[in-house]
Amino acid sequence: EVETPMMQTIPGGAAAKPFITHHNSLDMDLFLRIAPELFLKRLLVGGMEKVFEINRNFRNEGLSSRHNPEFTMLELYQAYADYFGMMDLIEELISVLVKEYCESEQVTFNALTVDFTRPWRRAKYAELLKEYGGCDIDDIAAVREKARELGLDEADTDDVVVINKLFEATVEDNLINPTFVIDYPAALCPLTKRRKEEPKYAERFELFIAGMELANAYTELNDPVVQEQNFKTQLRGQEESMATMDTDFITALKYGMPPAGGLGIGIDRLVMVLSGAASIREVILFPTLRNKTSKE
Repeated sequence: EVETPMMQTIPGGAAAKPFITHHNSLDMDLFLRIAPELFLKRLLVGGMEKVFEINRNFRNEGLSSRHNPEFTMLELYQAYADYFGMMDLIEELISVLVKEYCESEQVTFNALTVDFTRPWRRAKYAELLKEYGGCDIDDIAAVREKARELGLDEADTDDVVVINKLFEATVEDNLINPTFVIDYPAALCPLTKRRKEEPKYAERFELFIAGMELANAYTELNDPVVQEQNFKTQLRGQEESMATMDTDFITALKYGMPPAGGLGIGIDRLVMVLSGAASIREVILFPTLRNKTSKE
């Protein structure tokens, strides 16, 4: 178990907007971390083959029943593993928790009955988009037309972003029982190794339970040349203040990071499911709330 910096000079490890603070003595802006990923991977480079951290992440984004600006995450990395190994690990971990805490493999959450009986479903991203969204992932014209029908913002947006918006709108709510969504479009996964058989897809999964994402995992990309190019692609179109590449991480990869699997689990959301809490605010002692107005 390790601890990595909560304040970072460059935000990285996830596609999210960070909180910004200022160090007076050094006269420099720092970012509250959105993820510990790039630091944990540096430890793999340094020779630690299994590392994990349970700590807070901060994301300057919206509030909802599933989102709080600060939240608890378990993030782990294991050398010489891949995303299939991470699937086996989290399926075993959550199954044990459900049996011990809920004393049944059937759990009620938000008026839904969730069946945790193993083995859990594993389904490809593209297959689910066709099943629930009614679109072939390669038919971009049909994807954009469907997005327009649903009122999704698809104008002047990259194809892969529109595809993912459609996936979120049509697929996720249907994934009630534990489901591993595997093989995401590689363009959505700059830190992930691509599939050898189908390079346009990445070795990534997200675990959905009761229509809610609980975990995200990769076979980690460890090629510094490809990683640098992915970072450059990712930075295009970002706000100027955020458009900085973590060159120290690229340098670390050049020393050699072993093949590895990585996994992040949202602890607050997991507790929601286990306890039947309808909102993330019910499982955080002091959640972020909007200010009361004088009229209230």
